[in-house]
Amino acid sequence: MDVESRRDLQLLEALEQEAHITQRTLATRLGIALGLTNLYLKRLIRKGYVKSVTVSPHRLMYSLTPRGVARKARLTYEFMKYSLDFYRDARRHLRRSLSQAVRERKQVAIYGTGDAAELVFLLIREMGLELVAVFGPESDGQFLGFPVRAITNHADVDYDVLVVAVLERPAGTVKLLARAGVPRDKILMLRPDWPVANGADGPPAASNLVS
Repeated sequence: MDVESRRDLQLLEALEQEAHITQRTLATRLGIALGLTNLYLKRLIRKGYVKSVTVSPHRLMYSLTPRGVARKARLTYEFMKYSLDFYRDARRHLRRSLSQAVRERKQVAIYGTGDAAELVFLLIREMGLELVAVFGPESDGQFLGFPVRAITNHADVDYDVLVVAVLERPAGTVKLLARAGVPRDKILMLRPDWPVANGADGPPAASNLVS
């Protein structure tokens, strides 16, 4: 599923749930600029997926048209299929890449706290590996019983492999890890074709783990 289709699905879901949602709230929820949110909304309206009604001088109400409902249903199906295929491939890649780590009894850490991190957590447990830490951009509560540590404090933890369990902007995440001083040879991405070196394309940084 391409970025535009995923963005359409996010917007249609948000508008269906809350007709009076503001563009600023939408922008925050989607993690994009306000101006870009406005452009996306105008495109959905222009294509006949969304209808907007002025309810006050500074307030709009949005609703999905029948075409918008059909579009959302189609995109939901496509996203579910994409997600299943993605997680299947990621699981296969991680299991293969971590097989040597199992033999060498290496300690594993996770970067990320979303759905992908839950998948990685379960796989690590299945393979009998030791999860020693969960990292995020900053310290932020707990994840499955583990305190979420700021990645800038990664040197305080003795780990051999850092599985980058994120789905959005992997190249940007790798740049963040590089700035934090995470050794490149400890990084393992969810997919073998994802960028690993300072956000540039290249082979998996933890390719030395592959049996």
